[in-house]
Amino acid sequence: MRRGSTFEQAVCEYLAAHGQPYAERRARRGRRDAGDVAGVPGWVLEVKAEKRMSVAGAVDEAERERLNAGVPYAASVLKRRMRPTSEAYVVMPLHRFATLLDELNRCCREDR
Repeated sequence: MRRGSTFEQAVCEYLAAHGQPYAERRARRGRRDAGDVAGVPGWVLEVKAEKRMSVAGAVDEAERERLNAGVPYAASVLKRRMRPTSEAYVVMPLHRFATLLDELNRCCREDR
C-alpha cells in the first residue's frame, strides 16, 4: 500500500473512532473526484501525506472536489511527519471556517 493510501486509511479509522462511524476511503473518480474520504456528511476531505507539502495546492484540490461532490464544506488533512494521525493538520479557507463557525453558533443558540 502506498504511503498516501496508508494515511487515508488511518484518517478514516481515526474519524470512525471519533464520531464519524461511516468514514471510509472513497474510490477515485478521475476528474470528477470527490475527495479521499466518504461517509462524512456535508464534507469533502482531501488527504495528503507528502514529503513536500503544497498547502495551497491541497486546499485548491479539496475545493474543486467539493464542487464535484456538491457539498458545503471541504478541508485538506495534511500528515505531519513523525507524528500520529491525531496530530495531522486540517486546513480550509478562512471564509469557509467563518461560515462553519456561524452555523455552529446558530445551532448552539437554537439548543438553549
